Amino acid sequence: MFDTINYICSAKVIAVIRAKSANEGLRLCKAIHNGGIKTIEVTMTVPKAINTIETLQEEMLGQDVLIGAGTVCDSETAVACIKAGAKFIVSPCLVPDVIHACHRYNVLVMPGIGTATEAFMATQLGAQLLKVFPGDVLGPHFVKSLKGPFPHLKMIPTGGVTLENMDQWFKAGVVAVGIGSFLTRPAIEKGDFNVVTSIAKEVVAKAMSL
Repeated sequence: MFDTINYICSAKVIAVIRAKSANEGLRLCKAIHNGGIKTIEVTMTVPKAINTIETLQEEMLGQDVLIGAGTVCDSETAVACIKAGAKFIVSPCLVPDVIHACHRYNVLVMPGIGTATEAFMATQLGAQLLKVFPGDVLGPHFVKSLKGPFPHLKMIPTGGVTLENMDQWFKAGVVAVGIGSFLTRPAIEKGDFNVVTSIAKEVVAKAMSL
């Protein structure tokens, strides 16, 4: 688990995948990885998401990439994703059963938090990375404020993170960022996966400079 945490903190960027079909989801993952992003979160809103995770693990075996599952809101789904090969599990909210299930399998879990109470409860339950969601509503100041009473928190915002505001998040104290629609919109709206790869390259370059 600690290797997974170190990997994510080193990579600095998690690509959050939402897609209209399983095929689109797979193509997005590959386009993003071609752009240099090494950590990919396949959300459960992708059709056949668990099969997509399994396929990615098979096709990217031996490559420098970490595949996880997102929008996981119950323990049954968490276990199914882990058995499909997910190396980390992300929830949009704080679900104790999901945390407990992941700990049984010694798999990293990132619960979603939006208040100081949720952040405290998540760490009491053993969570070591916290997803700040929705990031576009809470903003970098939320992270900075939480760092006052809880300087040990390792937080990753998702929602509204872009090239333009990424530096504000890292200055506030996050260890990585989750980026979704900013990366994937060109492919979902226009079918342009090459642009997705180009944006991914820009995102990685910016993150590594911070």
